Amino acid sequence: MQKAYNLTQDLRNIFEKTTDKIIGFAKLAKWHEKVNQSGFKSFNTISRTIINHPQTILNYFDDRSTNTS
Repeated sequence: MQKAYNLTQDLRNIFEKTTDKIIGFAKLAKWHEKVNQSGFKSFNTISRTIINHPQTILNYFDDRSTNTS
């Protein structure tokens, strides 16, 4: 349970504290690897989303911009 909580907090911290796309990309890649090693299937959806849509997700690190109105 603690491991799942830590993965969740790690992902949250990436988006809250990272302001550079390249650093964000590296941190997300490391997070993705941690998810793969953890074996938690509950993280597969977000992990696949990050892998399948990296550019869209990385745009968030530019001035915290999103595609929401």
